[in-house]
Amino acid sequence: MNKQIFLRIAKYVSICLLTVFIAAVVLGGGLFLYYVSKAPALSESKLVATTSSKIYDKNDELIADLGSERRVNAQANEIPTELVNAIVSIEDHRFFNHRGVDTIRILGATLRNLRGGGGLQGASTLTQQLIKLTYFSTSTADQTLSRKAQEAWLAVQLEQKATKQEILTYYINKVYMSNGNYGMQTAAQNYYGKDLKDLSIPQLALLAGMPQAPNQYDPYSHPEAAQERRNLVLSEMKGQGYITAEQYEKAINTPITDGLQSLKSANTYPPQMDNYLKEVIDQVEQETGYNLLTTGMEVYTNVDPKVQQHLWDIYNTDEYVNYPDDEMQVASTIVDVTNGKVIAQLGSRHQSSNVSFGINQAVETNRDWGSTMKPITDYAPALEYDIYDSTASIVHDVPYNYPGTDTPLYNWDRSYFGNITIQYALQQSRNVTAVETLNKVGLDRAKTFLNGIGIDYPDMHYANAISSNTTESNKKYGASSEKMAAAYAAFANGGIYHKPMYINKIVFSDGSSKEYADPGTRAMKETTAYMMTEMMKTVLAYGTGRGAYLPWLPQAGKTGTSNYTDDEIENYIKNTGYVAPDEMFVGYTRKYSMAVWTGYSNRLTPIVGDGFYVAAKVYRSMMTYLSEDNNPGDWTMPEGLYRGGEFVFKNGARSAWTAPAPQQAPTPESSSSTSESSTTDNSSSDNSSSDNSSSQSSSTPSTSTSEQNTQQPNPRTDVQNQSPQVQPRRR
Repeated sequence: MNKQIFLRIAKYVSICLLTVFIAAVVLGGGLFLYYVSKAPALSESKLVATTSSKIYDKNDELIADLGSERRVNAQANEIPTELVNAIVSIEDHRFFNHRGVDTIRILGATLRNLRGGGGLQGASTLTQQLIKLTYFSTSTADQTLSRKAQEAWLAVQLEQKATKQEILTYYINKVYMSNGNYGMQTAAQNYYGKDLKDLSIPQLALLAGMPQAPNQYDPYSHPEAAQERRNLVLSEMKGQGYITAEQYEKAINTPITDGLQSLKSANTYPPQMDNYLKEVIDQVEQETGYNLLTTGMEVYTNVDPKVQQHLWDIYNTDEYVNYPDDEMQVASTIVDVTNGKVIAQLGSRHQSSNVSFGINQAVETNRDWGSTMKPITDYAPALEYDIYDSTASIVHDVPYNYPGTDTPLYNWDRSYFGNITIQYALQQSRNVTAVETLNKVGLDRAKTFLNGIGIDYPDMHYANAISSNTTESNKKYGASSEKMAAAYAAFANGGIYHKPMYINKIVFSDGSSKEYADPGTRAMKETTAYMMTEMMKTVLAYGTGRGAYLPWLPQAGKTGTSNYTDDEIENYIKNTGYVAPDEMFVGYTRKYSMAVWTGYSNRLTPIVGDGFYVAAKVYRSMMTYLSEDNNPGDWTMPEGLYRGGEFVFKNGARSAWTAPAPQQAPTPESSSSTSESSTTDNSSSDNSSSDNSSSQSSSTPSTSTSEQNTQQPNPRTDVQNQSPQVQPRRR
């Protein structure tokens, strides 16, 4: 190839590349113009508007008008320079050097993303953040090319029409600052009793850092996170030269509580609705990307106000449950099993009315749900995958090690019943048979089954047969009252799982609306759900859950008790009697599923004595209220099953149960009583012996109802012995 030919080829290639480039520019420009033509009109009224969102209950009655609680706008001349410096340090270093869109920042963010590195700031400028707060969704899923183009166009327009000072003023007055406070001036007055101009540098740094996650950085509810965020702002201020090293050292050594006043109640809604509204806010953002605290909309929820009020009354009065003290806490969730609608939820007793949308223990996964995991982790998968073909299938309650280890596994009483049915094993909450069953199922299949009912772990361990502890503190893993109520609801409705739903419909600011409902997915066979229900009926009638028993109501459920490690017992727990950090009950009827956790905010404060009966009593009180005027009736056995005595068999299974060789079971210390008296009297008694257990022989599972009914429940029958594979989780 001679030089002339080479030059000619190079010329044609250059022309082609230039043509492609010009075409791309023209096409991109045209696409950009098309996108921005759909952008909303820039309006000062929108930028300064006091936006409120109205929340309604299931009856379309107004619960709350969020956004109208507290708002005091600051004038430009009332904003101190130190606050401006703090905001631009953490949000937009080059705020005073760009015109709405920062190309240098975009390139920097792109390079960081390509390198896989992180950074304190993304590509959006402070002006773009204000536009997003005013007009658009904050959801990552909504960060489309069209939306980004519109956001950039409006930001450039705003920079042309407003000064930097005016833009900062809009932002400072727009942001949500937690606890019903809108705007930083409002927060300054209510947190510190001062105006912005009178605050110290560390106080201003805290306010500047809060808007990205106001509830997470709330200094009242989350002081450690708030301090970490404040110190990050201070570090950025020092790095940008806004404060000296001496000022920085003094500021970071200032307690986060410095100057904080006691919060005054800002809520205009009933106190019993606070926890529920927090979850409404979260679900709205998950589903739409919009923060209803800063975006005006109407949200119709699934909360039943009468049920929510009754749950509040159960928690906060002695009319229904006798609590051992005012410090004992309760968290529970109630769902409609037919559709997954959360009709009531409450995360604690004696809630402070001063803090809005704080920690809701009903959705937290930081406590161990103990034996309530056995039905969903062990026995239901075993029936689903045909490892067992009847509720009379035999398991072996004998000395046993965690699979693949030399670590012995014990039942609560360190005794063994020998060969017993899975129904009796679940009824009496035996640990050995639960782990044996999980081993037969396999960790992978168990995890798949759990995923289908909304439960997940980063890694499954055999200890998860009897515990919800995880190796990660992320709320997506483990169990909560919300997750457990929804999971057990799948048993109640024939195997269909529904995601917990707080919202029913949203009417957006432009007048458009959207309804929200979970269609449900099949999580298990109908036969599996029915067999599990039949087994868990006996938990209430004859087993560990008799404190929740109602003779007139068809229902099923399971108790759960967590435990302390030997180290915790030795070093922290001073009580020498029987103690535990958590006691749970999960139960359901054909209409409702309810999960209840009880314990103390400080995990090292133990449950003792009658405290073990509180969870079951809360459940029984609530189910009595829900069902006494609307008994949902009993379940109908589906095709593919048949009944043989006290047991249910799959078609093709053994038609008769053959008793194994007799095994000696522990002898109870307490005398017999009728089922009715045991649910009223025995539920409040304190069985002090750690060896107290059922007298039913493992070799006679077909014992008559009258004989089985003499068994005395014991709160200790489902205490879990932790495998060293999964340690108690701290958060």
